[in-house]
Amino acid sequence: MTENRRHDIDWLRVIAIGLLLVYHIAIIFQPWAMFIGFIRSNDLAESLWAPMMMLNVWRIPLLFYVSGMGLYFAMKKRGSKALILERSRRILLPFVFGFVAITPLHILIFQKYYNLPLSYYASSGHLWFLGNIFIYVLLLSPLFFYLKRQDQSKFKNVISKVLAYAIGPLSIAAFFMLEIALVKPKLFELYAQTWHGFFIGFLAFFFGFLFVYSGKTFWQTVLKWKWLYIGIATILYIIRLTGFGAISNMYITTIESNCWIFGVFGLGYHYLNKPSGLLSYLSQAAYPVYIIHMFVLYAGAWVILPLAAPSLLKFMAITAFTFIVCFLLYEFIIRRLTILRPLFGLK
Repeated sequence: MTENRRHDIDWLRVIAIGLLLVYHIAIIFQPWAMFIGFIRSNDLAESLWAPMMMLNVWRIPLLFYVSGMGLYFAMKKRGSKALILERSRRILLPFVFGFVAITPLHILIFQKYYNLPLSYYASSGHLWFLGNIFIYVLLLSPLFFYLKRQDQSKFKNVISKVLAYAIGPLSIAAFFMLEIALVKPKLFELYAQTWHGFFIGFLAFFFGFLFVYSGKTFWQTVLKWKWLYIGIATILYIIRLTGFGAISNMYITTIESNCWIFGVFGLGYHYLNKPSGLLSYLSQAAYPVYIIHMFVLYAGAWVILPLAAPSLLKFMAITAFTFIVCFLLYEFIIRRLTILRPLFGLK
C-alpha cells in the first residue's frame, strides 16, 4: 500500500457526511420523525424515503470503514501513546464538547418548536458516532500495532490472497450476519446508541483497517468487480424495497450493505484518488459541519416548515439552508477562532 495520502478515502468521508445531512433532512418529512426526536413537517414527502432506504443500510457502516482506514494512516507517523493522545484531541474532546454544548441546542429548538418547557439536556445525540470511534481506537489499537509490527506475516499474506477474489471481501458478511444473530436488532439501520450500532461499527472499523493493512489487493479487487458489487446491491435493494419479507431480511441486508460499500470503494479508487483544492477544503470542513449540522437543520426547519410551500420545495430549502449556514459558521467562526478549532476536531 502506498505511503501517500489516499484522496479517494478522504473524498468518500466527505461524501458520506454530505449524504448524512441529506438523510437527516429527509427524516423531517416522514410520519415517524417525532418518534426519534426530529421535528416533523405537517406536509409529508414519503416519496423521499425510497432513495433514503437505499442509503440507510450503508452510509453509517461506510463511515466506520473509512475511520478504520484513517487509523491505519494515522499509525504510520505515531506510536501507541502519541496515537491515543492525538485521537483524544481529535475525537474525544469534540465529543465531550458536543455532548454538553452542541447537541443541547437542537433539543432546545425541538422543545421551542413544539411549545414544550425549555430545559437543558446534555446528550451524545448524533455524536454517538464519535464516542464509538474513540472506544474502538482504545480497544483495537494494541492489536493494530501488533499487526503493524508483523508487516510480512503469514496472516497478512493469507488476507491478501483471500481478498484477491470477488467473493473475498464479501466473505466478511459472515461476521455481520453473526452480529445480527447474536444482537437481534429490530431494524438493520437503527445504529444510533444501540448495541447493534456499536458492534456493526466495530466490525466495519476493524475490517476497514484490515483492508488497507493487507496491501493493494483489496483495492484492485473492488476496482475490478465494482459493477458486480453494485449490481448485486441494486437487486437486493429492489427486493427489500418491494417488501418480499421471505427473501429480504437482515442477514441478506448485510450482503447488500457491503456490496454497496465495496462498489463505492471501487468507484472512488477509480475516479477520486487525486488531489484537489476543493478536497483539501472540504476534508477540513466535513468534521465541524458534521458536529453542528443538527442544530442548524432544526433551525432551518423551524423557519421554513411554517411557510406555505410544497413539501419537496421545503425539503430543498432546508437542505440549502443547512449546507449554507453550516459552511458559513465553519468558514467565518469555527475555522478562524483559535480557541474553537480544537473543540471541533481541527488542528
